[in-house]
Amino acid sequence: MRLVQFATPRHERRVAVVSDDGQALHIVAGDGYLSTLALEAHRTGVALAGYVHERLTGETVDYDEVIADKRILPPLDHPDPAHLILSGTGLDHLGSAQARDAMHAKLDAPEGELTDSMRMFRLGLEGGRPASGAIGVQPEWFYKGDGSWLAAPEQPLSYPSFALDGGEEPELAGLYVIGDDGEPLRVGFALGNEYSDHVLERQNYLYLAHSKLRTSSFGPEVLIGEPPQHIEGIVRIVRDGGEVWSGAFLTGEANMTHTIANVEHHHFKYAGFRRPGDVHCHYFGTATLSFAAGIRVQPGDVFEISAPQFGRPLRNPMVKTSAPDILIQVISL
Repeated sequence: MRLVQFATPRHERRVAVVSDDGQALHIVAGDGYLSTLALEAHRTGVALAGYVHERLTGETVDYDEVIADKRILPPLDHPDPAHLILSGTGLDHLGSAQARDAMHAKLDAPEGELTDSMRMFRLGLEGGRPASGAIGVQPEWFYKGDGSWLAAPEQPLSYPSFALDGGEEPELAGLYVIGDDGEPLRVGFALGNEYSDHVLERQNYLYLAHSKLRTSSFGPEVLIGEPPQHIEGIVRIVRDGGEVWSGAFLTGEANMTHTIANVEHHHFKYAGFRRPGDVHCHYFGTATLSFAAGIRVQPGDVFEISAPQFGRPLRNPMVKTSAPDILIQVISL
């Protein structure tokens, strides 16, 4: 089952089930927040897919119209953006066979010649897939912002005036809500664009935290239940209606150095991330970037990320922020 959230022409929120042919949206009764439905399902002990199915109203709308009108919303969010946490994990994907061969050649170098990034990658290879019930090595982790940093599908990703670059990162995103007793509840998975500033990061890896503080997007659909082990997708950059670059990306647990359960543990082990009612989106990393292929994106370019299991593609244009880069001065009280 795949679900979306969207707005009606009268700006009323709706949750809907995507039809099997991907053309229609079947409306679900409720307040228009999937997070509410997920919490209600958990309280009643009913699986989310079954709970949603029981609340179908019989009303349908045309999916193409929702997309064309740009009324699609992120498939999971929170009424208060401060209660949605965006985060991610990197250095955890194996990439293509060619990329894997190159990576292992680097890993064979003497310990003293390995970069910190390669050491972190090797830690994942050696300890990121623990036996069931065990805790593995912790992955890299970074903060992406709260819900105010989230762009809906079809809406712009911001290129701030101080940015050096804005590049796509096609990823699998895990979507969660925290239950009444602080238990992390996985709602499902979506395609994500963990958009970042790769030029800034390349200047010095200690700038990684700054490079990640950009808007991002996921959706438009959330796949309920367990993710496919192997996901093959395509990422494209479109400029003035024509394709500038495209690349295949691999994700899913079979293509990761860490299990999803291990990544989830090392995120939710922090009590502050188990606050009842909060929503979390965690990006699971990628091994495919247009930046690595020497592509420099431009304002107005459109990122498009797709994979067959996730329905409609995730599309976002990149738009330069019009505000000038001015000194932010703090007022002393």
